[in-house]
Amino acid sequence: MTAANLPRVTYSNIGVDFAPLHDMLDQAIPAFKQTLGRSWPNSIAGKPDRDGNPYIAMSPIDNRVGLGEFIEASPAAVDRAVRAAKAAYPAWEATPWRERVATLRRAADILTRRKYDLGIACLIEVGKSRLEAIGEAEEACDLIAYYCDEMERNDGYRRDMTRAFPHEATSLHLRPVGVFGVIAPFNFPLALSAAMVTGALLGGNSVVYKPSPRAGLTGAMLVEALIEAGLGEGRVNLVCGEAAGERLVEHAGLDGIAFTGSHQVGMEIFRHFAARNYARPVVVEMGGKNPAYVTAKADLDAASDGVMRSAFGLQGQKCSACSVAYVDRSVHDDLLRQLRDKTAKLKIGNPEQRDVYMGPVIDAEAGARFADAVARARQDGKVAQGGGRLSGGLFDHGHYVEPTIVTGLPPQHSFNRDELFLPFLSVVPMTNLADGLAAGNSVPYGLTAGIYTRDRAELDYFFARAEAGVLYANRRSGATTGAWPGIQSFCGWKGSGVTNKGGLGPYYVPQFMREQSHTQFR
Repeated sequence: MTAANLPRVTYSNIGVDFAPLHDMLDQAIPAFKQTLGRSWPNSIAGKPDRDGNPYIAMSPIDNRVGLGEFIEASPAAVDRAVRAAKAAYPAWEATPWRERVATLRRAADILTRRKYDLGIACLIEVGKSRLEAIGEAEEACDLIAYYCDEMERNDGYRRDMTRAFPHEATSLHLRPVGVFGVIAPFNFPLALSAAMVTGALLGGNSVVYKPSPRAGLTGAMLVEALIEAGLGEGRVNLVCGEAAGERLVEHAGLDGIAFTGSHQVGMEIFRHFAARNYARPVVVEMGGKNPAYVTAKADLDAASDGVMRSAFGLQGQKCSACSVAYVDRSVHDDLLRQLRDKTAKLKIGNPEQRDVYMGPVIDAEAGARFADAVARARQDGKVAQGGGRLSGGLFDHGHYVEPTIVTGLPPQHSFNRDELFLPFLSVVPMTNLADGLAAGNSVPYGLTAGIYTRDRAELDYFFARAEAGVLYANRRSGATTGAWPGIQSFCGWKGSGVTNKGGLGPYYVPQFMREQSHTQFR
């Protein structure tokens, strides 16, 4: 079977025979690892830039495996990147929108041809399972294509308005903003980077892009493809390193900023960046505390599958991860038993292997947070499953922890309200759906939520009352996870976002643009 005929991976297509894909990856992963270790300079105005301190990034799977050398961009390098983007902006802004679309479609084609290498890079760099990693590469390609489709569907975001007089015509246009800074997270280093960068570029803006320090490899590979597609010469500029992000947030030369990450950092960016002389656009997604509700009328087999997959996929390091399940008291014990049985069977180890579901958490800080959370859970409640740190062999060269289920924590406990970003699930009994929703809605986040019930009235109540931007019902593939471009939008309410518009949907690209009406007499 050729690569073109391999089964397509999304986050929701469970039950597919992926054996041919795994057979190919058995050969492709070792081959890709032979390419690791090269030097990846920053890219400013389409040229390599090494101004700054070099650092070696290591794989979280095995801290003896170097991913490559990257450059912590100096403040002067960040300044040059902003100037390069500003110099490139007038020509890119003046480029007809159809040409911008054609350029981004070329980029999507290049990424599609390289998607398995990109997916393997995600796997090794982040510790994703094979299917999660290849799925992310597929998603990145689909994101670009979908946003291009939306640009075309909306005629470049131009529309005719009502005429006040026969001799007067008005049209409405969405226009670029200027130079956008894009700051991306580690957990979806390719898809979220591609989304934010594409939204800005399609809107006619130029970009200074900073990937996570833990994801410089996928960031460099993405920029390499964008430049090959014709987005060099300052339209897209790459600067790596933590300090580069801080410099961008402080930079007066940016006209807008896009960020995905924690609530704390996102709100700091929003408060600092949004208003300087005048309001500047801030497109921010900031995580969640995503509940699943299991009623007495649920299919418990589907519910336990969906909750487990959403809680422990990518080691719980997703902004949409299910970290609290409210379960009707009448089925609580049965659901907990199924969750424990299924979780105990998950294989933890090197995600380069086809049968591994969970790799390591990303770094020592995450490992320490896990240990602290487990210790407090034992004090305040009960650890019903997991809770351990794995050791011996490979486990001594990464931060490998067990998927953990806790019980006995009251709804107002911080572990039921605060995002942990860990493979850590709290199961809470609820008297009825109304009580469960009241508890789930009381948190400061509002990203995703899911329900399991076969009762139409309960479904309607959930869809009407759940305070989150992404709602799922009876989804075996994931209680709160698995959104896909053009199928589900991904909008954070409350503390999960600032614009009340989401990614993956039709209202994303306009966030990188500003409205202008043109009235002319004829």
